[in-house]
Amino acid sequence: MKHFYILLLGATLASGCVRTHAKAAPDNPPLDMPAPPARDIESSEDNPPVPVELPSEPAHTAIKRAPPPPRNEPPRTEPKPEMPPAEPPKPPAAEEPPRAAPPLQTTPAEEVGELENAVRAAVARARHDLNRVDYRSLNPEARNQYEVAKSFIRQADDAIRVKNLEFAKTVADKAAVLAAQLAGRR
Repeated sequence: MKHFYILLLGATLASGCVRTHAKAAPDNPPLDMPAPPARDIESSEDNPPVPVELPSEPAHTAIKRAPPPPRNEPPRTEPKPEMPPAEPPKPPAAEEPPRAAPPLQTTPAEEVGELENAVRAAVARARHDLNRVDYRSLNPEARNQYEVAKSFIRQADDAIRVKNLEFAKTVADKAAVLAAQLAGRR
């Protein structure tokens, strides 16, 4: 029985290999190609081109240059006219820096006082938490976070001064979160 299966398998494989070439397409005549169109070429035998003379080359003139100074002598310098000594620059007058336009008030007037108090409280919390942190014992990443929290506090103070309370609240909250994380890290 084993030989029967091998024989059957061999016959199956051999039947696929009986043909050694692919089926050819039926014999179709090649497509008829149309003849190329006739060309209309105008002859220029009636009016041959007239040869044109090349323009004459312009005369070359030599550019005269001053001879270089002898190398043994130091270069000549003409005396400069005496000018009064330049006055030292005057310090700019204490100008007031240009003030930015006040931010748009997006908070209702009744809530301005409450929002300002909330921002001041968040800044105070952040300062208190940062004062509890020993900066010297922090690793470099924590020191960076400490500096960022201090920067947020400065930004919040500046924003309160210009009455940009929405921004002040945002940065004060960020400072408070960072400071609380640093204070708990000890």
